[in-house]
Order: sequence, then structure tokens, then C-alpha cells
Amino acid sequence: MARSGSIAALEQRLAEQRREDDRLARERRQRERDSERVRQQEHLASRQQEAEEQTAAVEERMKALGEVLTSVLPQRPLTFERLLSTPRVAEFDPGPLGSALPLPDWDNFAPAPAAGLGRLLGAGARQARQVTEAQARFEAARAEHQRQEAERRRALAVAKAKYDRKVTEERGRAAARNSYVTSRQSAFAAGEPEAVEWFVGCVLRVSPYPDGIPREYQVAYDPGNRNVTVDLELPPRSVVPAVGAYRYVKTRDAVEPVPRQESEITQAHERLAASVALRALHEIFGAIPAELVQAVALTGWVSSVDRATGAPVRSRLLAMRAERPVFDALVLDALDPIACLDHLNTLVSPA
Repeated sequence: MARSGSIAALEQRLAEQRREDDRLARERRQRERDSERVRQQEHLASRQQEAEEQTAAVEERMKALGEVLTSVLPQRPLTFERLLSTPRVAEFDPGPLGSALPLPDWDNFAPAPAAGLGRLLGAGARQARQVTEAQARFEAARAEHQRQEAERRRALAVAKAKYDRKVTEERGRAAARNSYVTSRQSAFAAGEPEAVEWFVGCVLRVSPYPDGIPREYQVAYDPGNRNVTVDLELPPRSVVPAVGAYRYVKTRDAVEPVPRQESEITQAHERLAASVALRALHEIFGAIPAELVQAVALTGWVSSVDRATGAPVRSRLLAMRAERPVFDALVLDALDPIACLDHLNTLVSPA
């Protein structure tokens, strides 16, 4: 009977162990499922965020293109004074060369004095030798310090001379630039066509545009009629993003572009081209005094490739002429650029 009871107890313990093992296995599988679910959720959130960030970048690009005209209105017109150059050279920084090396300290070389029985057992001679050797090491360290200090001072002098040459060169370039600008300013004030054309070119060149906007132009000035003629490259249709947004497709685990409608691209490009043209007129009239310029004639064109020949071509998009009084009456931050072109009797290509 005792043997039978032991077998039953053993079987009970084994059953309990199996139940415990099953419980632990279930808990482990649950943790694995929970971990996998969290991983999947984090992956989905990451991919969704990726789609949102790419969409935000496209929207920011469209916003910048849509504000090409209005963004420049608060800015001050270009002046000759702003074209003057100021030497930009940082203060001389010698770095580690500017700090003298620390002198050797005798305390770091001096041997410890004999103590206790050592003084009574003839340690004086050994102490004297140690002092002599320490003095030799100390003198060698001082000589090495003098050598390194001399080298540091030579390197410092070389660095300072190089810095001074850089400052002199930068000041020379600035002086030459300012002399050139000043001479142009005098010729501009006298109404010399070349100087007026040069300054109008500066107005167009320094104006900050979003990336991808072309900056090619040609300028001519007729002092008799006080008229500026500008041939200006306008942004091509490809500047407008062909993607309207990005979305995450869970079934393919991919972030995919959502195409922008062709009609929206066309409308955005027409508005952009009109805004660039009006912006150029605004900046020219703002920077050139009325006694020099009373009208601006602008021809806008785009670069493309002839599909029949593969050769580069320039296609005219618009041609307009604006008198200063008419343009000054425009409220540029409230108008519709495309409607304004029509108001100014602009010739627009059907293409």
C-alpha cells in the first residue's frame, strides 16, 4: 500500500508539473503574440508617419510655389548699398598654439627624502645620487620644454601670418568689389544704359526663389523711352510636383504616391508663371527710380526639348508691358496673378 501511495504522489507531482509547463508555455506564446502585435503596430505607425512626412514635404513645396509673389512683397528693394561687400573674417583663433606649455615642476622630479633608519644606515650617499639624477632629468625636461615652446611660438607665428594674409586678401577683394559697385552706381545715377541693365540684372539675380526655379534672363534699357525690356526664363511645368500626396498601402507594405490631377498641375503652373512675371516687375519697379524707368516690357519663355528633333528650344509663354502708374495701382497681395495678366493685356501662348 505504501508503494502504491508513492506512485500516486509521483503521478500527481508529474501532472502538476505538466500543468505548470503548459501554463508557462501559454504565457510565453501570449508574450510572443503581444510582442509581435506591438512590433506590427510600431511598423504600421512608422510607415504611416513616413507617408505623412512625404505628403507634408509636397504640401510645403506647393505652398512655397504658391507664395512666390506674395512672399517677396514685405522685402526691401535692392539698393547699391546692399551690394557693397564687407570682409567676413572670423577673429584669429590660435587654438592650442595660443597657450604656453606648463613649465616642469621640480616637485615632480625630486626624490623622496630618506626617513627613519635610512638616515642612520648611510642612506645619505644614495639620496645624493638620487638628487643628482633627478636634477639631470629636471634639466632635460626644462630643455625639452624650451624646445617645444620655441616650436609652438614658430607655429603660432606661421598661423598668424597665414591669417593676416587671408584678412588682407579678403579686404582686397571687398575693396575691389566695392570700387566696382561704386563706379556702377555713379554710371547708374547718370542713366548710362549698361549700368542700368547691370543693376536690373542684380535685382533679378539676388532675388531668392524656391529650388528649381530657373534664373536665366536678358535685360535691355532704352533711356529715351525710360523702358526696360526683360527676356525671362519662366519655370517649366515639371517644377510643379506631379504627386499630390503619399499613402501607406498596408496590403503591399508600401508608401505609394498619389498622382496630382493634370488640371491641378496646369492651374498651378499657370499661376506660378504669372507670379514669377509679376514678381519680376514688382522688384524692378521697386529698385529703379521713376526718373530712370517708367515702363517694363517682359517676355517670359520656358526651356524644353523639341519632341521631333530632340533639340533644345525656347517656347514663349507670355509677353506683357506695364507702365509704372498702372503697376503701382495693383494690390499684389490680394489679386489673382492669372487675372492680373489679363488686366495688363498680356499676350499668353495657347500652350
